[in-house]
Amino acid sequence: VQLQASGGGSVQAGGSLRLSCAASGSTFRYYAIGWYRQAPGEQREMVARISSDSSMTTYADSVKGRLTISRDNNKNTLYLQMNSLKPEDTAIYYCNFCLDGTTYITCLPSDYWGQGTQVTVSS
Repeated sequence: VQLQASGGGSVQAGGSLRLSCAASGSTFRYYAIGWYRQAPGEQREMVARISSDSSMTTYADSVKGRLTISRDNNKNTLYLQMNSLKPEDTAIYYCNFCLDGTTYITCLPSDYWGQGTQVTVSS
């Protein structure tokens, strides 16, 4: 299964973006999956994760109330709606599955990160 993130861009503070992550293959619906980000000079961090059936989500404290994760299992696609963006949201955003046997809470991301999509927020 491969993942392709898209939808990034450059916006001003307070603006919005919607990221998408398209998955190949037929197993997308069986796995928890999440969004992660890495800013220059920083370690990669979890942004949000969602259970396989969309019933449960978890967010980093820094994005709660501003970013919303969702998925469409019929379209093999993960989304991240980003509102009220701040300059500190500037990063490359990646999507990644949780390994088999882990959940949206206990998630261990796979080793495949793909290219990600750049989000730049200016003040």
